[in-house]
Amino acid sequence: MKKQALISCSDKSGVVEFARELNELGYHILSTGGTAKLIAEAGVPVQEVADYTGFPEMLDGRVKTLNPKIHAGILARRPVAEHMEALKQHDIETIDIVAVNLYPFEQAIANPKCTFEHAIENIDIGGPTMIRAAAKNHEGVTVIVSPGDYRKVISEIREKGEVSAETRLVLAKKVFVHTARYDAMISNYLTSFEGNDVSNRTLFPETLTRQWVKVQDMRYGENPHQKAAFYKENHVAPGLLAGYEQVQGKELSYNNIADSDAAWEAVRSFENPACVIIKHANPCGAAIGINATEAYEKAFKCDPTSAFGGIIAFNVEVTAETAEKISRQFAEVIIAPSYEAKALEIFAQKKNMRILIVAMGRHAHNDYDFKRIGGGMLLQTPDTQTVKPEELKVVTELKPSNDQISDMMFAWKIAKFIKSNTIVFVRNGMTLGVGAGQMSRVDSARIASIKAKEAGLSLEGSVAASDAFFPFRDGLDVIIDAGAKAVIQPGGSIRDDEVIAAANERGITMVFTGERHFRH
Repeated sequence: MKKQALISCSDKSGVVEFARELNELGYHILSTGGTAKLIAEAGVPVQEVADYTGFPEMLDGRVKTLNPKIHAGILARRPVAEHMEALKQHDIETIDIVAVNLYPFEQAIANPKCTFEHAIENIDIGGPTMIRAAAKNHEGVTVIVSPGDYRKVISEIREKGEVSAETRLVLAKKVFVHTARYDAMISNYLTSFEGNDVSNRTLFPETLTRQWVKVQDMRYGENPHQKAAFYKENHVAPGLLAGYEQVQGKELSYNNIADSDAAWEAVRSFENPACVIIKHANPCGAAIGINATEAYEKAFKCDPTSAFGGIIAFNVEVTAETAEKISRQFAEVIIAPSYEAKALEIFAQKKNMRILIVAMGRHAHNDYDFKRIGGGMLLQTPDTQTVKPEELKVVTELKPSNDQISDMMFAWKIAKFIKSNTIVFVRNGMTLGVGAGQMSRVDSARIASIKAKEAGLSLEGSVAASDAFFPFRDGLDVIIDAGAKAVIQPGGSIRDDEVIAAANERGITMVFTGERHFRH
């Protein structure tokens, strides 16, 4: 029997060269539609599937490869005599290579103007059937869904006369991952709206199917007795941490990645040059400055003790001057959109320090946040809510100054990234004391003031932010006693009047945002 390859691709990258090389290696090329036309125009001999099967394409192209002559040629098991005899009886040749990728359903539905009818027409039927058949029969068939694998297949055929069994199995696995993702996209799309009204969308489909790709196994998880691995989505939007490039240092650990994400999400929320230092998922220091160096020095002052072994993130390029300052402390990970060459030379002297580059994308965000529970999962949209200065509601007799408003906005941004209950003191664009994760908001206020005192930072005249409302005046009194003269909080308590009266009594200014930032 002659060697045959069936090529039918939506993504035609490299397909002509692949067909040409297969032809040179003695393969008879079968193809369909636009792929066949492209190959023929390049001067490579090709036979249309319709001519091969003797059955024309029909139903606007919906039926073209769904034919026994195609699928028997793919599915026949080469070592099984009965299979070979059946092919001979029906004058069917084996198909040895199947290079197919699917209708661009993902690209179609990404267009806001995509109609239900257009989406349906971009659901591939013949393609998944062929590649699944070829993957099932990988003992005798090579199946390719990614143009990136053309070169490996050609190289093995040239060197060994055939594609190795190991490579065929690897390529078959890719098929089932590919079709699983494809079907999941269709399922998620169709269950995300009622009937065929694409304007009536829901954020939460009845059935949600996701797919992630493993980046690496890890030595352990949060603790040495836990197993762990890191997965990322198939397509990572520029600006999200999973798209990082590591240019130096040891392999990232589970905790490194978790804390790095917290640091990066916080720092990229600022427009001015900013630095955020994370320890155990909480900012232990954050600041804005005229450049990276000033931002780092201010952030470090907040809690030098906790900054030891922390994660340091910048939203601007790290200069040699900044690198010199950082190299005086022990840090696990440094994250920035770029680094001066001299800065990387300085960091290179600390071989274990991990240096990450992440593209700057202020507005990229995950579509969902997940929280695993026993036997289920909680799903929510990410906390991307922001408040503008003009949206602040002044609720006290004393109005805030422009400097206080600036610090309030800074404090409110960073409070969103601190575990609830949160109290954070701020002055001149830097954190002074952080109270995080306490069961009582009063305790968070006390801890924040204690941390500031330990760092030698005065809270006199500072601004304080609370991620949620004050249920009683006691927390506010602790903040004022510590020296704060302005407070930003969501409001919304049944005792707001009591809290506002306390602020007026103590002679401070207070604003409400109308939104809270719980973080658990």
